Amino acid sequence: MAENAIILTAGLLNDVHGKTAHGLITGLSRYPIKAVIDPVHAGKDAGTIVDGKSRNIPVYATIEEALERLETKPTHCIVGIATSGGYITPSLLEYLKTAIEKKLCIVNGLHELVCEHSDLKPLMEKHQTYAIDIRKPKSFDQLHAWKGRISSISTPRIAVLGTDCAIGKRTTALMLHQYCHQHEINAEMIYTGQTGWLQGFNYGFIFDSTLNDFVSGEVEHAIVSCVNDRRPDIIFIEGQSGLRNPSGPCGAEFICSGGAKGVILQHPAGRKYYNHGPDIFYPLPKLDDEIALIKMYGADVLAVTLNTSSLTEENWRQAKERITKEINLPVVCPREEGVASLLPIIKNYIEQQGANR
Repeated sequence: MAENAIILTAGLLNDVHGKTAHGLITGLSRYPIKAVIDPVHAGKDAGTIVDGKSRNIPVYATIEEALERLETKPTHCIVGIATSGGYITPSLLEYLKTAIEKKLCIVNGLHELVCEHSDLKPLMEKHQTYAIDIRKPKSFDQLHAWKGRISSISTPRIAVLGTDCAIGKRTTALMLHQYCHQHEINAEMIYTGQTGWLQGFNYGFIFDSTLNDFVSGEVEHAIVSCVNDRRPDIIFIEGQSGLRNPSGPCGAEFICSGGAKGVILQHPAGRKYYNHGPDIFYPLPKLDDEIALIKMYGADVLAVTLNTSSLTEENWRQAKERITKEINLPVVCPREEGVASLLPIIKNYIEQQGANR
């Protein structure tokens, strides 16, 4: 039987916590998506909820309704949301129990593992199904230490970093990857989160489930393997969090250990504080300060891309104009404008890196 899937969003389809579902609905997917389970948005098309574009992916209120109405029975059930702390919430637990009882394979990107859950493990054994826990840490013998092999790699690398989490770094990296291929540039993308794996990319690792001592080695291993197998013209590295996000700083590894000399910096134009929740207010850094910090690490910011999800058209256009004047770098809004204007910058970067080999 061909593998395909439904996605659980459980009321969060139109929420920042549904970003895994968003990526699978609007982009690539390892499993063809047949439906979304979300009682708040039932009866609509999932694409129209996420970005206003119909994708013929129906939203159903329950798993039972989806199984009854879909012509092709799904084989997998993907957890499409990120919960606080990565826990399986009580409401999500009930959805997962139903999916297991219907003999669906669970694909889970949360930190809490389905395969070890006291309620779900025996239920899977009873109904003879299984779980793919994407964030299950690798065993020690599967991990890679940094060995310095990255110094022998001449393929240009661009890290798509951000000033905060949940602002579309992976989406921008994916758009750049796809646009390069459309223009005969052999691009590859290194995934660093569960959604990248779910979208079918072959090279990467799950950053936040990797022992810290091995993060640099996993970055290196993914890049070296990609270069040896695919011989790309350019590699885009998916960033995580932000360089100075106090709840989980990230990004220096891709420059220092992965050898990225270029950076596309994603920034939430309408956000003043880090995305920590309603009661924690840490101000985001100024863009020019972040660009200077990246320079100190040894990379150049080639352009800034804006997440404009909280802004009206008038406001994002004003923000783009203001930021362009402030930082004197190209500024692009990928969701509204696409990434075509970044192609000459990428081509120039490839040529410059080639000249420096």
